[in-house]
Amino acid sequence: IGMDPEGEALLLLQEARESVEAARSYRRELQQRLRGLQQARKQIRESAALTRDVLEQHFNDLKGTLWKLLDERLVLLLQEVDAIEQESIKPLDECQKLIEHGVSTADDLLQEGECVIHEVMGEQNEKLCNFTKKALHIQLDSLPEVPALVDVPCLSAQLDDCLLTIVKNQIFSHGTVASRPPVQIEELTEKPGGILVRWCKVDDDFIPQDYRLQYRKSTANHFEDVYVGSEMEFIVLHIDPNVDYQFRVCARGDGRQEWSPWSIPQTGRSTLVPHEWTAGLEGYSLSSRRNIALRNDSQSCGVLYSKAPTYFCGQTLTFRQPDKRRPLTSAPDHYMTNQLPAVTCGSTVTFDMEVVHLGPNSNEGGNTKLRVTISSNNREVVFDWVLDHSCGSLYFGCSFSYPGWKVLVF
Repeated sequence: IGMDPEGEALLLLQEARESVEAARSYRRELQQRLRGLQQARKQIRESAALTRDVLEQHFNDLKGTLWKLLDERLVLLLQEVDAIEQESIKPLDECQKLIEHGVSTADDLLQEGECVIHEVMGEQNEKLCNFTKKALHIQLDSLPEVPALVDVPCLSAQLDDCLLTIVKNQIFSHGTVASRPPVQIEELTEKPGGILVRWCKVDDDFIPQDYRLQYRKSTANHFEDVYVGSEMEFIVLHIDPNVDYQFRVCARGDGRQEWSPWSIPQTGRSTLVPHEWTAGLEGYSLSSRRNIALRNDSQSCGVLYSKAPTYFCGQTLTFRQPDKRRPLTSAPDHYMTNQLPAVTCGSTVTFDMEVVHLGPNSNEGGNTKLRVTISSNNREVVFDWVLDHSCGSLYFGCSFSYPGWKVLVF
C-alpha cells in the first residue's frame, strides 16, 4: 500500500530537515577543527619566532662575552710581556750606563794622555807623572760583565692550538632545538580551595631528575614557583574559587643543571568552596585562610569542626600535618587500633566517601549505606555506615591535644 502524497511530502520534509541539521552540525564541527588548526599554526609560528629570538639573543650575548673574555685575556698577557720586558731591560740599562760612563772616562783619559805625550816632547815630566797615576787609579783593566744572550730573557707566546678544537666542539654541541617540551600537564582536577595538577613525561629519551611547577592568575603577567621535586603531581592551594589560573611545568634532566623548555600552559579553575575550620574554639588558633588549625597550650581540648558543610560524597577530604620541620611524637594509641600507622611529621590522612545502594534482598536496614575509606601512608581502613536518609553535604571535624600540632585541610 503506497503512502499518500501528503504523508510522503511530510516524510521528505522531515528527512530534509534532518539533513540540514546534520549539515549544520557537520559544518560547525569542521569550523571548530579549523579554529583548532589555526591555533596549532599560531602556536608553531609564535613558538618558532620566540625560539629564533632566544637563540639570536643568547648567541649574541655569548659572542659579546667571548670577545670580552678574549680581550681581557689578551690585555693580561700583554701586561705580562710588558712586565717581563721592563724587568729584564732594567739591569741592561744599568750596565749600559756603567759602560757608557767607562767609555766617557776612557775618552777623557785618552785625550789627556795624548796631550801629555805630546807635551813630554817639551820635557814636562810632572804632567806625565800625574797622568800615569790617574790612569792607574781608573783601573783600565776592570771591565763590567755583559750577560750572554742565553742568560737574558727571550720572550715568546705559548698558544695551545687544541683550544680552538675544544671551543669548536663545545660550540657545535651547545644548545638544542626541541619540537616539544619533554613534559606536559596531563590533568587539572578541582579541589576545595585548590587544584590538583598532574603531569607526564612525553619524551621517552628524556630522563628527568626533578620537576618544576609554576602557576599564575590568568590576569597576572608573571608565573610563580609553587613546587620543585621528583613527584608528578601536586595540589596547588590558596586558589580563589571561580578564578582562572594557568599552570606550566618543566623538568631537569638527570645530571643536568639547566631546566627544560616549559610545557604548554593549561588553564583551570576550582568551583568548590575552600574548606575552613570554625573560628573561636578555645585551644586552637587558625591561619588567615582558616584552613590550618594550630593546637596551642590551652588545657581545653574540644572537637574542631568545619565552618560549613563543604564536603560532598565523591570528593577526597585530606588532612595534612604541614610543618615538617617541627619534631612530633606519634599519634594517640587509639588511632593505631584502627590499623592505620601513626600520624607523624608530614603525615597525610584522606577520607573518601561513596554512597552504596542496597538491593531489595539486603539484610541491612535502610536503603543505602555510606562507604568511608580512610587512607594514610599507603594503608587504608574501610567503614560502611547504613543510612536511612539521603547523604548531602557534610561537616567534618578533628581533635588533637599535642601543643604545636598543625592540621591543614583541603
